[in-house]
Amino acid sequence: MRRYLLFTVFISGMTTLAAELAASRLIGNVFGTSNLVWASIIGLILIYLTAGYFLGGRWADANPVPAAMYRVLAWGAFTLGLVPYIAGPVLRSAATAFEGLNVGVLAGSFVAVLILFSVPVTLLGTISPFAIRLSVDDTAKAGQTSGQIYAISTLGSFIGTFLPTLVTIPTIGTRATFLVFSLFLLFVALAGLGRYASMREMFKLLWMPAILAIVAAVSAGQALKNSHGQVYETESAYNYIQVQQINGFTLLRLNDGEGVHSIYHPDTLQYNGPWEEFSVGPYFYANRKPSDVRRMAIVGLAAGTAARQATAIYPWILIDGFELDPKIVEVGRKYFDMNMPNLNVVIGDGRLNLERSPYQYDIIAVDAYRPPYIPPHMTTQEFFAICASHLTDEGVLTLNVGSVPGDRRLIDGLATTMATIFPSVHVMDIPGTLNSILFATKQPTSQANFASNYLALSQMSGVHPLLINTMAVTLTSLKPGYDTTTVFTDDRAPIEWIVNDMVVKFVLQGGLEFLQ
Repeated sequence: MRRYLLFTVFISGMTTLAAELAASRLIGNVFGTSNLVWASIIGLILIYLTAGYFLGGRWADANPVPAAMYRVLAWGAFTLGLVPYIAGPVLRSAATAFEGLNVGVLAGSFVAVLILFSVPVTLLGTISPFAIRLSVDDTAKAGQTSGQIYAISTLGSFIGTFLPTLVTIPTIGTRATFLVFSLFLLFVALAGLGRYASMREMFKLLWMPAILAIVAAVSAGQALKNSHGQVYETESAYNYIQVQQINGFTLLRLNDGEGVHSIYHPDTLQYNGPWEEFSVGPYFYANRKPSDVRRMAIVGLAAGTAARQATAIYPWILIDGFELDPKIVEVGRKYFDMNMPNLNVVIGDGRLNLERSPYQYDIIAVDAYRPPYIPPHMTTQEFFAICASHLTDEGVLTLNVGSVPGDRRLIDGLATTMATIFPSVHVMDIPGTLNSILFATKQPTSQANFASNYLALSQMSGVHPLLINTMAVTLTSLKPGYDTTTVFTDDRAPIEWIVNDMVVKFVLQGGLEFLQ
């Protein structure tokens, strides 16, 4: 009995952590992946486990037999398998509420989905104290026994941390991940009933896997979101990925779906967003011409909007695009015509691969948002020093950053930090958005240079209209400066604290999502 009991504890621990990781994806696909969402999920899961530990100890003392534990385990596994299917309608209504910015529905949906996890996670939490009670037959070894059980459970939790993220979610999806782990645990529970109670007790609960199979079959092929114009959705190890086609434009949305990460239209390149702004940075230097721009790096390639625009403006340019998520690259090639022969795609972390690059660039574009956050390691002195070392003598670093009305702390902090590495930093606000672009140059530059280049290029033949139009927007949207504030370093970059505070204040004021 002891070996099977330890095996049960291992599988239970694995399933509990797998459920937590899958819960974060299930909820994050609609509500986003901010630290506030993560904190809510982890906090309530811990509360449910606390209740489970308390109840498990009492139930085990009241009925210390294996059959009782395996019945509880079966119900925990069964209710866990139902969660994503019961939550489906709630999540779809929440996704619709996101599109309509209905904060009340969003808040209610978020709470409702989290409550759905209360029963299965609480029941799974009862298993470790139950197993300890069943295993202790010599009080002199109670500490050793409980330590062994918690060690086995924690080892299972370790496996359950990586399997969903690296294997099941990218290959079969979030809902199927719940189903696979819950069915496996359910069969462990049923086998335990058959082994330590009776076959009759096991057969009494065989309806549980049958119901899960029926529910899964009925829900097969059902999209997580039914957004207007949706043509494709998938999940990767990093993101929920959604492609929409609206009025001839193809849009890439990730996770909560509020930010547009890439856009494509076969007949136009002017999107009035951050992407085209990356191409105009070199013109803060005096007397720059398009032919001076030869190589570009894009950190946060997504589906290639900025790369396609830069290729149109500079047909000779060589581009290295750094993208963490290989599934996004696949989507870019299929739906966004990201097939430019001058584009070299590098899969992996942008900072690491930029540092490893053997090239120097005329433009380095950083567009690595995971809304609402910029990765902290791409906001620091050390990162900007890496960027500077990979820029030509007249190269420019361009960075997309968001703000909320009346709160420019993130912009000011990034500009302050960049100014410790670069002699000139210029800021422009993109009209009609809450995004800004920061331009940092390796040599002292001025807005007057930009204005002179605009006048010269607008009178020059052969210059792409997208460049002229974007320079006009940039010129009229430049800010006179920024406030000097905190310098971000690898040791201390309070990006999450700043953004969390911005998000909470913005939501309380009636806003919702602010980053593109």
